[in-house]
Amino acid sequence: MTVVIDNITRDNPPRHPEKANRPDSEVLRKPSWIRAKAPGAGPEAGVYAETKKIIKDNNLVTVCEEAACPNIGECWSQRHATMMIMGEICTRACAFCNVSTGMPLPLDTDEPARVADAVTKLGLRHIVITSVDRDDLDDGGAHHFADTIYAIRANSPETSIEILTPDFLRKEGALEIVVEARPDVFNHNLETTPRLYLNIRPGARYFHSMRLLQRVKEIDPTIFTKSGIMVGLGESREEVMQVMDDMRSADIDFITIGQYLQPTRKHAPIDRFVTPEEFDSYATTARAKGFLMVSATPLTRSSHHADEDFAKLKAAREAQQARQV
Repeated sequence: MTVVIDNITRDNPPRHPEKANRPDSEVLRKPSWIRAKAPGAGPEAGVYAETKKIIKDNNLVTVCEEAACPNIGECWSQRHATMMIMGEICTRACAFCNVSTGMPLPLDTDEPARVADAVTKLGLRHIVITSVDRDDLDDGGAHHFADTIYAIRANSPETSIEILTPDFLRKEGALEIVVEARPDVFNHNLETTPRLYLNIRPGARYFHSMRLLQRVKEIDPTIFTKSGIMVGLGESREEVMQVMDDMRSADIDFITIGQYLQPTRKHAPIDRFVTPEEFDSYATTARAKGFLMVSATPLTRSSHHADEDFAKLKAAREAQQARQV
């Protein structure tokens, strides 16, 4: 069963009261092409419930829930969940994000083992691990990421691991700690175009994020790199093209492009809904620019179909290497 998931209405309170100081904005109703599977509906409802129970029993946080991802119904019904480590409170307040902002709690040193246990119980071939920003930590949480990777490797050595990290801004040596743990895919989202950073990602720096991804390849060229942006925030097509060129200059393998969906009227407003035809055009252009893998649809999210996309990514690299022989 597929239903249209409407945006939060003007009468609904914001999910996170701490964001109430943001200016109100009208929430646009989603067009017909923005459709998502209702959570827990249909014949896979039992699998969805089982996935939810495993996450709850292991006392874990998922970005699926915290970021109000529209794909949660589809993913959890296939036992796919994106773990969000280091708590559910972020030290930053990005204008697009539905995660709570404030002072986080101390790190839970048992969390890596619980994540690894959940991966085993879910029987995952591929797992995506993300986190909140932890500017309060000396290493930005790099050691915690590495510990989680090592724990999963010990429990489920056949499971491929994709991480979606913060930018580790002003955290000297943090990136190297994570790369040394050798995730299969290193993802860090640029989120938007440089011009919009001040309003959308005020705590981040575009060129620092780009350099972070470039540095991963310099340290270990075998690790796939991935990054994504949202569209519909007021960017121009030319600006999106420039981001693609910047990504290719940094040797990024995989680009994701998805529609920004305003979580509440307190968040950054949607400038417009980008049509499926425009997404197809972005995908065609990205492939022409040399990305190994491209996902560009209205409901594209960083971890959506990550398992299948990782298999395609490996196949694309193998084909590229065969052509170079």
